[in-house]
Amino acid sequence: MRILQAGDQQLLGLEPEREVLENLVSQAGFDCEIQESGRQVVLEVSPTSPNDPILLFDAIHPANLGWFSRCRFYVDGFSGAVLQTPLTVANCRDAEGQALHRLRIALSKELPASYRVPGHDQVSEQIVYTVLYNLLVALRETGVAVCGGSGVEPLAGPRSKDTGAKSSRKIS
Repeated sequence: MRILQAGDQQLLGLEPEREVLENLVSQAGFDCEIQESGRQVVLEVSPTSPNDPILLFDAIHPANLGWFSRCRFYVDGFSGAVLQTPLTVANCRDAEGQALHRLRIALSKELPASYRVPGHDQVSEQIVYTVLYNLLVALRETGVAVCGGSGVEPLAGPRSKDTGAKSSRKIS
């Protein structure tokens, strides 16, 4: 980790190691491809077995209430930001725009110097590794809720748009 100066603003420069990221993703039960740029690392993750779920679900649907109450991570459906983390999530899509059984998880390598992860005094690569691993485990075991918006499409359980289509029908 290093301190960067951008004008009058200080930034924390994280330097995540590719091998560590690959190992964490593998331990959590996913395969991944990693792309790195100057400001972020993008992991395209998919379950090691195609039959394994990715428990990214629609928080607003009433049938998902049990999952919602167990969640440790929430995704802003508009931006894909995983709340209170330096991570964002996006769907991988096919040529027709349909969501695939894979996700892109982007890790920001530049954070404001004042940035904090809940429960920690300061951000470091080790803390980010822990948060990433816990997110991946949640995607396999307990679920991650997508809250609002249409930018991130849930991959598990019923979706609110399914309910909306049914409830808009008039019964004669």
